[in-house]
Amino acid sequence: MKNEAKLTQKAAKKVKNYIILTIAAMIYAISISLFLDPNNIAPGGVTGIAILINRFVAIPTGTINFLLNIPIVLLGLWKFGWRFICSTMYTLAMITIFMNQIASYGAVTQDLLIAAVLGGALLGVALALVFRAGATTGGADIIVKVLRTRWKHIKTNVLFLCFDTMVVVASWIVFQDLTVAFYAGVAVVIDSIVMDKILYGFDEARLTYIISTNPEQMKQRILSELDITATIITARGAYTNQLKELLMIVTRKQVYPKLEEIVKDEDTSAFMIVSSANEIFGEGYKDITRDKV
Repeated sequence: MKNEAKLTQKAAKKVKNYIILTIAAMIYAISISLFLDPNNIAPGGVTGIAILINRFVAIPTGTINFLLNIPIVLLGLWKFGWRFICSTMYTLAMITIFMNQIASYGAVTQDLLIAAVLGGALLGVALALVFRAGATTGGADIIVKVLRTRWKHIKTNVLFLCFDTMVVVASWIVFQDLTVAFYAGVAVVIDSIVMDKILYGFDEARLTYIISTNPEQMKQRILSELDITATIITARGAYTNQLKELLMIVTRKQVYPKLEEIVKDEDTSAFMIVSSANEIFGEGYKDITRDKV
């Protein structure tokens, strides 16, 4: 009965995630097809490249975006496996369908500032929903993830910034319009801010200690699915006198539910201690060298 309940719970969760991915894909398509693309605003990433290529070929932007992502998704499949890629392929397919359908309605506004701000904000909402559902939109997300496996010392946000900057500069060259390139940069910044706030909120995080009899699979899933790391502490049980591995993990509060699900999946008898961490310094959090405001 427990196994059946567990399978039912997993199936329900998967259905919920795919519903979220469908909604996110529609929001993504609205941001591109109604605000950014018709105003020549290329908001970084592979989608930005697709917008630029669309100006030279008679192929819809959504289709170009999908075609550009095929080799990138294959790279992701090779590096990260099927579990990571299936939901990404679904998201890409839905984005392509929605973009090509919605594009026929044309621009909602001709005002570049409104288009950049609203388009960037909607893009940030869509990306945050996709990431929280355990998928990506392909493109730069996979490229950055692959690069990080080799050059771990380079921060993720730096790699995204470099990629997006190149696309924005390319939009200046293609459209010969500095104003359009400027608003593309505005859209990128708005997108980043909105996505960051939805995914991570403010500084509060969860500090979790996990003692498990089956820590290895748990560690691998935490590393691959949450894209965070853990500190392994060797501990000895006072009653049994046996050595055990204690995992110390810091997560954003929005990511913690996913961590809890992984622990439940791998070891229902795991011992967890969860507390709040008000301030965290290090990669992905605050810079310890920066003065407080």
